[in-house]
Amino acid sequence: MEFLLYFIAGAGAGILSGLLGVGGGTVIVPILVFIFTAQHFPEQHVMHMALGTSLATIILTSISSARAHHKKQNVHWTMVKRIAPGIVIGTILGALLAGQLNTAILKTVFAVFVLLIATQMIMNFTPAAHRQLPGKAGISLMGGLIGVISSLVGIGGGSVSVPYLIYCNFNARYAIGTSSAIGLPIAIAGTAGFILAGYSGAALPAYSMGYIYLPAFIGIALTSILTAPIGAYLAHKLPIPVLKRLFALLLYIVGLKMLWSLL
Repeated sequence: MEFLLYFIAGAGAGILSGLLGVGGGTVIVPILVFIFTAQHFPEQHVMHMALGTSLATIILTSISSARAHHKKQNVHWTMVKRIAPGIVIGTILGALLAGQLNTAILKTVFAVFVLLIATQMIMNFTPAAHRQLPGKAGISLMGGLIGVISSLVGIGGGSVSVPYLIYCNFNARYAIGTSSAIGLPIAIAGTAGFILAGYSGAALPAYSMGYIYLPAFIGIALTSILTAPIGAYLAHKLPIPVLKRLFALLLYIVGLKMLWSLL
């Protein structure tokens, strides 16, 4: 049953990554929290393992999604190379910070984040395009911020990087494609950070590598790499604004349910 849920989560995450440019972690993290809780994982590790495992699965999802967008010439590789160093540093620092926070705080951060993203989608807020990219320092600083946020909420960064790229005068499809490639350094650095943060964790479940739960990683990865190209294809065919509003409703339910669980 657990592997079936992992397969479903991976399929949904892959499609969302290619379709909307948002981190599949917004779907994967709450599903993993539910499964890990049902499996009676130590409560103090549940959220850390959900975040770490989510980032690990995004390694393969981002590769698959980026390849699909690259074929459609929607990836600005120069931008990816310029922002990657800041992202790697920020993501590792964010993972180490998450390792020091308790589950309740991490659940609150995640819930508030998805509620903000849902509100942004419902209001269809898009930043006004700026005429040029900032300098090296500005891009590095933004990369670090995207990395920290991504680690704390277990996503590939698209919810932050897509609006930022649009602000930097990228069109929407170009921003989504570039964001999918940016997800790779986020996922690799975040995975390394959560492995390191959980290396000495007490009472971790069997088949864990730090805060990465390998059975969930394998199950989700197997389907996400197959469905990410489908999402990239659908991004050119479906009414994205309508889909964003429907996804926003799902995020409201997820965020509010997670906050309710803390009461």
